Amino acid sequence: MENITTNARKALKLKEILQILKCEIIWAEDDMLEMLIDRAGAADLMSDILAFMRPNSLMLTGLINIQSVRTADIAEITAIVYVRGKKPSQDAIELAKEKRIPLFSSSYFMYDACGILYSNGIRGHN
Repeated sequence: MENITTNARKALKLKEILQILKCEIIWAEDDMLEMLIDRAGAADLMSDILAFMRPNSLMLTGLINIQSVRTADIAEITAIVYVRGKKPSQDAIELAKEKRIPLFSSSYFMYDACGILYSNGIRGHN
């Protein structure tokens, strides 16, 4: 049996993550795409994001209302990827601009997006 821990953690630029997840940019400034990301977490329950995610992480979620951005702000999340092709509400986009939290949309399901990130060296919070 292959040891799945052999893939070392590595950091990727946000623009590289957007390519591998085939993301559409909802809102981001160009300089934000150069940020390095080395960890991610996924949840639709914002209480799980607050309880388990570390600052400077990438958040994957299917929750598209303003609470996703408010939660990301409180948890000091670097960027949000909305899965399953979902797009956030306009009030969520406006708050993200105000808080400078980049927003993206990927057509991948959450499980698949997490697997893709893991196979490219992005790890969770262990």
